[in-house]
Amino acid sequence: MIISIASGKGGTGKTTLSTNLALSLDDKIQLLDCDVEEPNAHIFIRPTFISKQSVAVLVPKLDTRACTFCGKCANVCAFNAIAVIANKVLIYPELCHSCGACQYFCPTKAISEIKKNIGVIEFFEKDKLDFIHGKLNIGEVFAIPVIKAVKKHIDPSKTVIIDAPPGTSCPVVESVKDSDFCILVTEPTPFGLNDLILAVEVLRKMNIPFGVVINRSDLGNQNTQDYCIKEHIPILMNIPFKKEIAKAYSNGIALVEVLPEYKKAFRALIKKIQRIMSSK
Repeated sequence: MIISIASGKGGTGKTTLSTNLALSLDDKIQLLDCDVEEPNAHIFIRPTFISKQSVAVLVPKLDTRACTFCGKCANVCAFNAIAVIANKVLIYPELCHSCGACQYFCPTKAISEIKKNIGVIEFFEKDKLDFIHGKLNIGEVFAIPVIKAVKKHIDPSKTVIIDAPPGTSCPVVESVKDSDFCILVTEPTPFGLNDLILAVEVLRKMNIPFGVVINRSDLGNQNTQDYCIKEHIPILMNIPFKKEIAKAYSNGIALVEVLPEYKKAFRALIKKIQRIMSSK
């Protein structure tokens, strides 16, 4: 089973849930940190490094000797990554989406494609847990190729947990795509509820089954609970605010290490998901 963990807003406890869930299960587990712009699951997992791979995308390269400055490449580029001005071709690699249209339509074959490194994926292990995360290079703007590179290593023989980026943008969609189930982590605040509603709309359009975990559930108000009940969204777990949890998090220590009784709660969470999936 592939379980993705997402949230409409940052700071709700998404990484806390994904790391502690992975550390609580006895089966063979694979944890993928797809928050490639700011991966931090490794802080709480503390795994052993194995290896890494570079992630590259294709960007255009111009042969000025063959170019006639016809402007065809600029006309077919939907992302304005190429401009032809006064017998000069300007290429902006940071805007390129690697679609290959410029190379395909160039009448003189003056454009080729070269690899540009945009990040890395790193492989780790800890006991029965396989851990992989992606890291987008500083200054790069396209996270999706790195997320795809991480997800290529999904092992279907294991329970896969995907820690998605916050928000509801394209990187989130790419991270949760093809999941069997998605857990939305939220908090009982006006901002938390607003962004939860956005995330629910995305998952419904993607036709991915989902449920909600409410973190710091004893703070804020009851509006999040009421919304889930009204929308028939299963509330999988409530995590109350505890000073011990906050202190452990600030020190990079997993919740289940300081409060081991929560392992039982996280295992029960998985059983709830399995019951929901079997009923469908």
